Amino acid sequence: MKRRDFITLLGGAAVAWPLAARAQQAPGRMRRIGVLMNLAPDDAEGQARLAAFLQGLQEAGWAVGRNAQIEIRWAGGNAEQMRRQVTEMVALAPDVILASSPQVVAPLRDATRTIPIVFVAVVDPVASGFVDSTAQPGGNATGFGSADYSTSAKWLELLKEVAPGVTRVAVLYHPRNPGGLPMFTAIQVMAPMLRVELSEPRYATLPRSSAPSRRSGARQTLA
Repeated sequence: MKRRDFITLLGGAAVAWPLAARAQQAPGRMRRIGVLMNLAPDDAEGQARLAAFLQGLQEAGWAVGRNAQIEIRWAGGNAEQMRRQVTEMVALAPDVILASSPQVVAPLRDATRTIPIVFVAVVDPVASGFVDSTAQPGGNATGFGSADYSTSAKWLELLKEVAPGVTRVAVLYHPRNPGGLPMFTAIQVMAPMLRVELSEPRYATLPRSSAPSRRSGARQTLA
């Protein structure tokens, strides 16, 4: 997998923020890189992302055991496990941490404002409060945002193509999703053009997590 494929896999529009000098490559010094995943260690998507990340590092000149040590932690979607993994990761004081998903970034930013954080799989980092803006993120976090709210209007267009007779549409989204309202707004703008009436937005509720999986938490070190 090429580096551009890796970037496509892990993120969307890059947030322009230069990494702190301590996270830049320097010959002769072993760098410690943290990776926090909100997936189980046997999750296929998580393994694919990790493999792409490690290959991207290698292509950029970072070799495990020569100039890089990788600390990997998996939370398996369990919030309590994630808090423990975040505490452990911050205590290791890595040079930079790769954080996958908002569920990782939020507790991580609460735990440290000095260790550089690069996030991926975050829909809207500005709306989530992780960065001040895409042009000037500020703080210790930067990364990739996948939000393009204009595509939400395309969903309505596709629906009309599939079912031209549709005249009334309900929109369902979770109120805690920071991208939910902007997406609904984009759909609202498109609806009159397609002669579609939108019902009041409905909010989905997610069931509380059941007991954590036996493999919800795992740690791994590549050195």
